Amino acid sequence: MSSPPVGGAATPERITAARWQAMGGFALLGLVAIIAGGFVAAVTGPTGFTEGSWVAAYLVLVAGVAQLCLGMGQALLAAVPPSKRRRGWQLVLYNVANVAVLFGTLSGSVAVVVAGGALLLVALALFLAAVRRPRTQPPHTHSWYLTLYRILLVILGVSVPAGVVLSVLRHG
Repeated sequence: MSSPPVGGAATPERITAARWQAMGGFALLGLVAIIAGGFVAAVTGPTGFTEGSWVAAYLVLVAGVAQLCLGMGQALLAAVPPSKRRRGWQLVLYNVANVAVLFGTLSGSVAVVVAGGALLLVALALFLAAVRRPRTQPPHTHSWYLTLYRILLVILGVSVPAGVVLSVLRHG
């Protein structure tokens, strides 16, 4: 948990600012991944990059959109915005995992894909733990937002072993 903002009591304005700040790194890296996915999609056809459509989809959906949703979701749904340290670990684990999955897939290294998948599961566990106590302060957070957040975590969590199995079948 993070402590109240330095310099006084936790006012609604400071809490709102802390929630926005908690989204920053995830928003930045998520947007970078989405843009990179767009560039990969643009060059896939002209260059004959056979893995290009998969790489573009992975960058946009997993490294980009999912990261945005996970970072924003935990910042808005958690009782207290996650600490800077927790967010740092989440950012590092989630993005190193994505780089490993991409590199392992492109190089045909199942071991690297497995390592990336394991790191991704650890990162997802950290995201889940961040919202184990949902926000109850005004404005009221509807339980279905939290349900959608948890569904995203389940979808990502189930896709990791599925992706590893597909990697083994393809490169193993």
